[in-house]
Amino acid sequence: MATVARDNIGLLNDKITIKVTKEDYFPSFEKKLKEYSKTVNMPGFRKGMVPAGLIKKMYGPSIFTEEVLKTVEKELYTYLETEKPEIFAQPLALDADIRSMDVNNPDDYEFGFEIGLKPSFEIAPLGKAKITMNKVNVTDEMLQEEVSAIQAKGGKVNEVEAIESEETEITILFTECEKEGTIVEAGIQKEISVLLKDFSSANQKQLKGKKKEDTLIIQLSKALEADKLDIVLNQLGLEKDDKTSAKKFFQLTIVKIAVIEKRELDEAFFKEVFPGTTVATEDEFRKKLKEEIEQYWDGQSRNQLHDQLYHYLLDDTKIEFPAEFLKRWLQTGSEQRKTAQQAEEEYPTFCNQLKWTLISDKLIKENDLQVKPEELKASMRAEVMRYFSQMSIMGDDTSWLDTYVDQMMKDEKQVDATYRRLITDNLFKYAESQAKPIEKLVTVEELAAMQHHH
Repeated sequence: MATVARDNIGLLNDKITIKVTKEDYFPSFEKKLKEYSKTVNMPGFRKGMVPAGLIKKMYGPSIFTEEVLKTVEKELYTYLETEKPEIFAQPLALDADIRSMDVNNPDDYEFGFEIGLKPSFEIAPLGKAKITMNKVNVTDEMLQEEVSAIQAKGGKVNEVEAIESEETEITILFTECEKEGTIVEAGIQKEISVLLKDFSSANQKQLKGKKKEDTLIIQLSKALEADKLDIVLNQLGLEKDDKTSAKKFFQLTIVKIAVIEKRELDEAFFKEVFPGTTVATEDEFRKKLKEEIEQYWDGQSRNQLHDQLYHYLLDDTKIEFPAEFLKRWLQTGSEQRKTAQQAEEEYPTFCNQLKWTLISDKLIKENDLQVKPEELKASMRAEVMRYFSQMSIMGDDTSWLDTYVDQMMKDEKQVDATYRRLITDNLFKYAESQAKPIEKLVTVEELAAMQHHH
């Protein structure tokens, strides 16, 4: 009869030893051998008439090994289901010499498995978290900038001969060069549209009065305002986190100069910006736009707050892990096999992900955080409405919507993705309610710097 033994071999690391006797696996081996003899096709013999000795000689060793391993696996998972140890991933099979198995001399066999045990831990007290809700105050200047940008976006583009005003839109060919102007061979070359006001005051003076095909040598970090620099670096395919990127020099060749004739602030324009609403006056338009800007920045503030909560929980919750077991599991147990060096390099990130999973699962379970079916459906419905509204194809007839959402509810992947998002939202709402963050007014630049830091 099979026996199972369990011994501790390290921190949160046990070994399970399974010993099987001939009586455990041999009956199933003989049964499988008989089944095989009835179905196998072999030249010179009618189906089902192949001698048993020949079947055993040809197929016996592989069937024998398979049945022994199946018996061991069954014993392992019966033990795990009965004892229910809290383990990470799957047990790791220790090396066993299956070549020593002899179909002609059935014997007792012993197999070892390693398991990594989940630790018990206490979550860092959320009431002690020193976190801040960094809120952006939407100023009249910010609102006016957004109004002007929307007016310009829908406005008429008129080409002009020379660069004059701050609002002039310039299409420029950026060509990478050396400080003295020598073009870098196989360097970056790309056309980008910018406004004159995006440049530093010194470069604005240099560009004023210039015409098509005129050129200018600039260094990115000195030529562009900070908020525009990151955008241009991205458009040029450069990494903004790479300090050398902003120090590069470029030859600017003016390709096109245009002035945008802005849209009038009239009812027709308001309806285009906010279709399906009753916005009819400039005051209503500005009020609605300010609400949307505030909603956007409130979302960014909340994301940054959640980032603080995430790092507090991760950094201040102490959890021990069976590190050596998990590194071995990364090498052999994960979907893609890895070298010892790769496992070592990936372990810190993997460990953090594992730690967050344990923390979030514990918070959800202990505080009975849930997502109800009606919440799932409402979220999917809102997502569909948002998508079709953005595509401007929503229309007034929404009778089809419920049927469409019912179909989505049958898609397991869709439901799972929506559930994960909502349960994470609920988790952070709970954490925020316990942490009671202090509110602080910040500028857009300050909030962006916090997000960039993390």
